[in-house]
Amino acid sequence: MTLDHRLIDLLVCPVCKGPLEMRRDAESRPTDLVCPADRLAFPIRDGIPVMLESEAGPLDGPAAAA
Repeated sequence: MTLDHRLIDLLVCPVCKGPLEMRRDAESRPTDLVCPADRLAFPIRDGIPVMLESEAGPLDGPAAAA
């Protein structure tokens, strides 16, 4: 299942209401939506973004801050 990019453009971070960036794996499949301001990654499961703060994971490494 693929994500509709129009949907992604409408989604915002549920914590700060800021913009999200899509992160992809080595095969260009979407893995999560990242909020750089809060340094949180919201997972994408079966093509559906899970936009719950309790499901978000922290970003690791200096590249995530950019």
